[in-house]
Amino acid sequence: KADEIILASDPDREGEAIAWHVEALLSESKKKVPPKFKRIAFHSITKDAIMEALEHPREIDMSLVEAQQARRILDRLVGYKLSPILWKKVRRGLSAGRVQSVAVRLIVEKEREIEKFKPQEYWQIRVVLETNKGEEFVAELAKISDKKAVVDNGKKAGEIVEALEKGNYVVLEVRKSERKVTPHPPFKTSTLQQAAANVLGWSAKRTMNVAQKLYELGNITYHRTDSFNLAPVAIDGVRSFIGNTYGPEYLSKETRFYKSGGKVLAQEAHEAIRPTDFSRSPDRFEGQDALAADQARLYSLIWRRTLGCQMAEAVFDDTKVDIKCGDIRLLAAGVVMKFEGWKKLFGKDKEEQQNLPEMNEGDALERKKVLSEQKFTMPPARFNDASLIKELEKRGIGRPSTYAAIISTIQDRRYVEQKDKKFYVTSIGIAVTDFLVENFPEEMDYEFTAKMEDNLDEIAAGKLKWMTMLGTFWKVFRDKLEKVDKESARVGVPTKSTGQKCPLCGEGEVVIRDGKFGRFLSCNRYPDCKYTAPFIEYLEGVACEKCGKRVVLKKTRTGKDFFGCEDYPNCTWASWRKPQVKGEEKTDVVVEEKGGEE
Repeated sequence: KADEIILASDPDREGEAIAWHVEALLSESKKKVPPKFKRIAFHSITKDAIMEALEHPREIDMSLVEAQQARRILDRLVGYKLSPILWKKVRRGLSAGRVQSVAVRLIVEKEREIEKFKPQEYWQIRVVLETNKGEEFVAELAKISDKKAVVDNGKKAGEIVEALEKGNYVVLEVRKSERKVTPHPPFKTSTLQQAAANVLGWSAKRTMNVAQKLYELGNITYHRTDSFNLAPVAIDGVRSFIGNTYGPEYLSKETRFYKSGGKVLAQEAHEAIRPTDFSRSPDRFEGQDALAADQARLYSLIWRRTLGCQMAEAVFDDTKVDIKCGDIRLLAAGVVMKFEGWKKLFGKDKEEQQNLPEMNEGDALERKKVLSEQKFTMPPARFNDASLIKELEKRGIGRPSTYAAIISTIQDRRYVEQKDKKFYVTSIGIAVTDFLVENFPEEMDYEFTAKMEDNLDEIAAGKLKWMTMLGTFWKVFRDKLEKVDKESARVGVPTKSTGQKCPLCGEGEVVIRDGKFGRFLSCNRYPDCKYTAPFIEYLEGVACEKCGKRVVLKKTRTGKDFFGCEDYPNCTWASWRKPQVKGEEKTDVVVEEKGGEE
């Protein structure tokens, strides 16, 4: 019945495509005079933002619509055509994706780096020293005969310790300097996801769900953005708030602007993620519904990060003292915060090491104790949500708005699993990745995947025709599909030996397999022997808090991990938190908080 219809879907490519579809559907009405359509876009759900958008309506941007359509079709061409080949060559029920498969490749390659890693022995040698005023501090071995000290065995460590226990100590040089630390830029989507993973322990999916609610409630600006930019009105608001609340000394001398790492197209130039009202500090914030506590925690991160970006630098006094003991050189380092600046928002800083006593060149020092500790180099760290998102962004794989979906999908497909917040590749993930890399090297190439994202950006900017891009891709990809379907050999999914004989046939060996619904036990003579049994993963050194029996890792019906008693249902003890192993340091690892399951 309306004569005018305003389309106000989200201000991104997906929102633009929704507006276009809605207009197309409503234009089919039987009215003699079709309604007029106007497209408005706003980046926060506030009265001012909406009124401003209503004053500046526009036409639907077909370049953005075509970029979204191109992505959807491209993803379906790859997924719908590659998946049947995986069913035929690897195992039924598997799937491939243009971006998800490349993300799994990153985790597979990390796994192989870890497997190849050989720990190297080294020794850390420190000396507890005392000044003539009785003030103690710690210095660490730095050089021997003016060369960097490399202590890679116990014999060498013992010789150095012996020399340190006999020698005299003199201050060789005292170096003092002032160091200023600038604040981080405001959040964009990827950095918000990384911060929530590191600080709150959240998955990318959980972060985006909570951010969506904060946006819908009008508390923050749009949360899918590649930009560090703040609108002039926001900069004025935040600087005024800082000056009035903390004093002018806490305000940066000049307005601080941040450059976005990647390309931000003019028609997609959203703001950074920021509060819509800076006076709504975290202690005044009230969330809504069951996720109110989560909303408050994420809002606090966003509020502090936005305020911090316009605050004064933190200032530290760094002191380094070179100490001589024969031909051995030791180094003592001290850091003291001189002015907290933007760090006032974040409490005590980890950078504070030790406040060194006052010393001068030539001062004699007394040795109190020599400490030596054997250590070994650590393998590369496994990916977690934060580091995987950082790597995807660095390589240009996917876009921030897709990271949460990518990470969820590769877990849902059981190509990777998450333990203690870290990603581990499964045998299925390895088999599929190896098959795809061998047979579709270009499509699995990081640079090629990034180039496809750039092409989609070019379409959004109106510089590339979407049908041309898809046609060029499909022509080459179709030929590869046909060749691989005819010529490639079938591959098996690796299994893990248990060392136990099959109880059914007595000939085969029981192995652990990865299946569609998780790990299970079977005979390695399958399909000749049909033996199967559930795989139970016990936690070593942990007893049920209720009955004392062993603790097992279990899964909910939606695939989330939790810990339970092996004697269920006789014992109903269960926990989202990993029980502490006797002798281990206390862990804060939570599989997923109750009420927060995704």
